[in-house]
Amino acid sequence: MKINFHTIDWNACQSTHGGIEMRKMNKQAFFRTGGRALIYLFLIVTGFVFLYPLLKMLSMSMMSSEDLTNPLVIWIPYQVNWSNYSRAILVLGYFETLWTTIYVSVLPALLQTLVCSITGYGLAHYRFKGKGLIFGLVLATFIIPTQITMIPQFLMYRDLGILYSLKAYLLPAVMGQGMRSSIFVLIFYLFFRQVPVSLTEAAEVDGARQLVVFFKVAVPIALPGFLISFLLSTVWYWNETYLGSLYFGAEIKTLPMKLENFVDTFNKMVSASESQAGATANESVQMAGTFLIILPLLILYFITQKYFIEGIEKTGITGE
Repeated sequence: MKINFHTIDWNACQSTHGGIEMRKMNKQAFFRTGGRALIYLFLIVTGFVFLYPLLKMLSMSMMSSEDLTNPLVIWIPYQVNWSNYSRAILVLGYFETLWTTIYVSVLPALLQTLVCSITGYGLAHYRFKGKGLIFGLVLATFIIPTQITMIPQFLMYRDLGILYSLKAYLLPAVMGQGMRSSIFVLIFYLFFRQVPVSLTEAAEVDGARQLVVFFKVAVPIALPGFLISFLLSTVWYWNETYLGSLYFGAEIKTLPMKLENFVDTFNKMVSASESQAGATANESVQMAGTFLIILPLLILYFITQKYFIEGIEKTGITGE
């Protein structure tokens, strides 16, 4: 069978081939758009799950007593009641307690970040016998419940005479046993593994001492790790109430610790005449106090979120 090439309609073949390619491109674009829509939908749903408590807290903090009891009011109050915030500030002793909470959180976080960075650098940079065992034991401390070591630590701090002072937070941080220190050691270990060995060896050949190599070579590469460790440590010290009540007693009170006794403090501060006028520690006043407590952390996160996310992304990258 002979094919007569002169009788073949090449334009029709090309148009048919072009139609097939066009259908393939349309199908790929459809799946690409559908996949992107699913991703956006998932992100929106996930974001709503995380943001819902915060938005609900903010909404309730501006409601009056009438709005709380009105079934028609769900999100937007009929009238914004800013007096809830003024009462919460008064009950918490907000500005004075805020500075106390800042130094109780920031000072141990700074010391813990520095000590954990040195520990992580040593584990990542040096080779010695038993390093794997030591590293494993450091990470194993994270899975030990705090309730198990709480009583022995309390007795030790009592014998050392550092109870009911900030030293109960500072001493463990200096010794590398601060709050969740093992996680920060792991973070710094992963970051310092990105430092090329040839770079540190070149600095050592040039006569640089180990501290110079650490601060001049390793630290600039691991700056995102310092930021993420400091932020997480600050947040964990900020929100800690159980150990704070145990080690500080009544000598030091942070904002979260005062929130635990918010209703009792409110009832003691509000006079009988104000109570009859409707000044009660309802959910709106409590939500206003809660929002004021987390507000500094929100501001801190919004300022540093770019570098925080960058540090999270780089944590899983290993170098030479």
